[in-house]
Amino acid sequence: MSKTIDCIVCGSCVADVLVRPVDLDAALGRGNLHRCEPITASPGGIVSNAGLTLARLGKQTAVCSYVGCDHWGTFVRERYQQAGIATDSLQTHPTLPTSTSVVLINPNGQRSFLHSQGAPRELDRSFYLEQLDRFAASRFMLLGYFPLLSQLADDLPEVLAAIRATGCQTALDAAGDGGTLTALQPVLPELDIYVPSWREAQHQTGETDPRRIIACYREAGAPGIVGVKLGEQGALLSSAAGQYVEIAPLAPPGPVVDTTGAGDCFYGGLIAGLLEGLPLQQAGRLAAAAGACSVTGAGVGMVADARRLAGRR
Repeated sequence: MSKTIDCIVCGSCVADVLVRPVDLDAALGRGNLHRCEPITASPGGIVSNAGLTLARLGKQTAVCSYVGCDHWGTFVRERYQQAGIATDSLQTHPTLPTSTSVVLINPNGQRSFLHSQGAPRELDRSFYLEQLDRFAASRFMLLGYFPLLSQLADDLPEVLAAIRATGCQTALDAAGDGGTLTALQPVLPELDIYVPSWREAQHQTGETDPRRIIACYREAGAPGIVGVKLGEQGALLSSAAGQYVEIAPLAPPGPVVDTTGAGDCFYGGLIAGLLEGLPLQQAGRLAAAAGACSVTGAGVGMVADARRLAGRR
């Protein structure tokens, strides 16, 4: 089948309500009035963060998830369509609401979340197997956040294997503490890319050294690109056993406003670079630039500037 889609992004699809600045070290208390900047809304979750990054970097992007039959579902769908993202596989759940989060952001861009998972928790084996024609038309798929998708967990290896069989490469992202290596191990052999955060990777493997973490994933059967996102320290990527590529951090091109979704934007930038046939070092640099640009604005921020930042020396 002709590959008309560069990447289809699946899993956690959220409407974020962004509130800043909030002192995250102080109790909010009862009956208090806390003044803040204008409260805004933005699509969130990996479907939005990585999907918008890919679209803003010029990739033909589609999304595959659930929203609710409510205002937030309409809001998210319209934002995707405005960005040129295909929403054919963004389904409306008949009873559950759109996943929503209130994101409390401190003056330095760090955040805490109030989250209601909503419709994406019903994503399951049949939902994705019914979409195999869409995956067959796509070069990559990215799914996140797998520890939160309880209805899919047991069937995830089968689902990823079926997607790979269509000729679509697979990538996966974690969330929270990342879950356990026991849960991840059956999934790893069906992945072409797996790059969790250091916190998630440390919890999964019990290791703190990024090279040892990657070695654990290799020993558990990971065949493709694996790595660890290291935040302000950059990232470490590996395309094969014993081979490592260090990705230096890039300074944001402006003040840090909101760090929400920076890791998802890194993933979107990495896949965009690989789609363009860039060597892993250069694809990783574009990923770092996308993550750095994203923190300069609320939500995904200015990731369209990532190419310019990645080109600086």
